[in-house]
Amino acid sequence: MPSPCHLKLGAFMRPVSIHTGAWRYPGAFADANFNFAHLKRFAQTLERARFDAFFMADHLALLNMPIEALQRSHTVSSFEPFTLLSALSQHTEHLGLVATASTTFDEPFHIARRFASLDHLSNGRAGWNIVTTSNPDAALNFGRDDHMAHDERYARAREFHDVVTGLWDSWADDAFIRDPESGLFFDPQRLHRLDHKGTYLSVRGPLHIARPVQGRPVIVQAGASEAGRQLAAETAEVIFAAHGTLQEGQRFYADVKGRLAALGRERDHLKILPAAFVVVGDTVEEARAIRARLDSLVHYDSAIASLSIALGHDASKFDPDAPLPEVPQTNASQSSRERVIALAEREGFTVRQLAQRLGGYGGLAFVGTAHTIADQMQEWLEAEGCDGFNIMFPWLPGGLDAFVEKVVPELQRRGLFRREYEGRTLRENLGLPRPENQFFA
Repeated sequence: MPSPCHLKLGAFMRPVSIHTGAWRYPGAFADANFNFAHLKRFAQTLERARFDAFFMADHLALLNMPIEALQRSHTVSSFEPFTLLSALSQHTEHLGLVATASTTFDEPFHIARRFASLDHLSNGRAGWNIVTTSNPDAALNFGRDDHMAHDERYARAREFHDVVTGLWDSWADDAFIRDPESGLFFDPQRLHRLDHKGTYLSVRGPLHIARPVQGRPVIVQAGASEAGRQLAAETAEVIFAAHGTLQEGQRFYADVKGRLAALGRERDHLKILPAAFVVVGDTVEEARAIRARLDSLVHYDSAIASLSIALGHDASKFDPDAPLPEVPQTNASQSSRERVIALAEREGFTVRQLAQRLGGYGGLAFVGTAHTIADQMQEWLEAEGCDGFNIMFPWLPGGLDAFVEKVVPELQRRGLFRREYEGRTLRENLGLPRPENQFFA
């Protein structure tokens, strides 16, 4: 059983709320996704609450939705992750800064350089969320007519990871001498050129930036398919998972953690943080009323588009008042499709009901008081369903403030969450080791 003191909390902050109706909620900052003053306030609030990390999802296309749905979405405009997190690094001291970057539509040298820069700017608080990008519209923004096949995307991602980590190890930690007397700035014997030539990538190196403060930024992964789980077991240090029930979480936790021993990895060197949509009220009834009001603000045009994206199939042609029909597999995210189908079967939803739930948020949700929410989080932690959670707030700033003011103190009172940070780097706070340089002892 994990120690209760090891509960980890990330904050899902792009979009600032995943709920489609969030920007319409009374008191919400409608422009929160693209207003630096607001985002700075949110980050500083998370740091005061001792959160582990500020996590930015990212999109490389204006979402594959019809314009009828897009016109109702608060996610159409947001900052580029590295630009925003670099700015936030100068207004925070302990909060981890995790950016999403695609292995399908970017190059390893770019990714290695950007994350190394962010790690230095933040004094060791950067994390890389490795994604393979499932949105087929993204291909059209990068000179491609078609999307790379699912398993091939993951094969490229595995090689991509090895190249990026190799580039981060270009310099030994003691390579830069900077000796004015001798005039020697660095020791060339402590510099390694990668010279990688693989199936998908060819990268000479070396990287022209010092080794990151953490050795390597923390590696984060979110895939739940078989290929995604194996990539996570081989490379990830944090998994942002998506489970609807504790039983699903336990199966995933046991599966992925169980793969680590064969790979020579310690179980505690991989943290699994399921996404959790949290709505806090002074009573359970009040919290449920907040959720119901939020869901009522989701327009059906937006809801059915969200369902289509999750399924990888146009759901607008389905009978809205009939059960979900059989949906063929596509080249989009397989784990997302399976979760939605399981939700429809578990709840007996019609297409309309399923769309409405997904238009809000269809995954794991804790809706209640600080006490009942802490009960559920404690159950997940002690039952080995997770190592913590990636929190999704219902709207900003109210939903964030309620969690920080009510739930965090309850978790601290129970000894489930820290009162002070353990260190200065994201690795130290997550309890992860600083990796050795693979080229220099």
